[in-house]
Amino acid sequence: MSPKSAAPKHVIVDGSNIATEGRSKPSLKQLNDAVMAFIQDHPKAVITVIVDATFGHRIDAKEATAFDKAVEHNELVTPPAGTVGRGDGFVLSIAQKVGASILSNDSYQEFHGQYEWLFDEGRLIGGKPVPNVGWVFVNRTPVRGEKSRRAIRESQPTSDKPGRGVAKVKVSAEAMKPMPVPKSLPPGAKLPTKKVESSKSVNDILPFLQFVEKNTVGSVVIGVVESYSSHGAYVTIGDVRGYVPLRLLGSPPPRSAREVMQLGDSVTLEIVEIIAGRRSIDLVPTTKAVSASPAKKVKKAAAVKKAALAKKAAPAKKAAPAKKAGAVKKAAPAKKVAPVKKAAPAKKAAAVKKAAPAKKAAPKKTAVKAVTRRK
Repeated sequence: MSPKSAAPKHVIVDGSNIATEGRSKPSLKQLNDAVMAFIQDHPKAVITVIVDATFGHRIDAKEATAFDKAVEHNELVTPPAGTVGRGDGFVLSIAQKVGASILSNDSYQEFHGQYEWLFDEGRLIGGKPVPNVGWVFVNRTPVRGEKSRRAIRESQPTSDKPGRGVAKVKVSAEAMKPMPVPKSLPPGAKLPTKKVESSKSVNDILPFLQFVEKNTVGSVVIGVVESYSSHGAYVTIGDVRGYVPLRLLGSPPPRSAREVMQLGDSVTLEIVEIIAGRRSIDLVPTTKAVSASPAKKVKKAAAVKKAALAKKAAPAKKAAPAKKAGAVKKAAPAKKVAPVKKAAPAKKAAAVKKAAPAKKAAPKKTAVKAVTRRK
């Protein structure tokens, strides 16, 4: 049941092994380069990348953000804690379940008695980066050694249990040890500080703030495809960098982002997530219209404000109580002032004239007449 060596259908990548090839510490960038080169050689192959549980603690701190994102999107798979056989056993069990080939430079000697198909042609593929050439991949056969012979012996049926035709599967004591749990930070790593936080950031703070000020989740923008990764593609939108996850490029997702978009292409993208802590922007291709430019938004906002002010100003004219002003005029008691005229005693002045006894002055004349009579 071995797949064709020229075009394997499903390949399980031993990420911890490939990322450490020729190095003392694993490199996520080297793993990504190897996977992309293999996809280029075998575009129809289905790729599954497995790394051990300590991988994220051993890579460079600058790659921690990309690693967490890849694990979150199931683009890198880690074995459950305490897996028997560590990461190697997890890789082999998956390959056996789906009948896949394995991309690794490891021979898995502790498992030769359990997984005999490792020696089938095309089931084990090796790879190395060659200077001035790139990654080169070839079919290989596992190397046998003392661990291999011991594992095969232990897998053979014992003579003291007759009637048992099925061999008891055994692995070495070393392979049976549980996965190690890191008790401290790896050498060179530091606790999260401002310096580490800045290294994890995808974009500079000023361009990122300017972008999120003008765009929100759901906004549609134009981006230019910048580069590929094993788990998606990166695009540039003006002065910021965005990320298009492979899982959002279709259902089921394509094997590589290069099947959907080409380098240098301008694509219409919708913002699906903005992560302020890492200053990252996740996007997905869309057919929606591009969101209005900030200048149009400002003009529209100004028109809305003017309309609102106009509506607020209209009630101010209605509030001018014309009738109430008339009430003020009524409050002026013009008719009530009339009693002042009554207070003017015009008729009393006439009474004074009556009191003047004009006719009583007449007796003087009578007196004169009496004098004349005496004469």
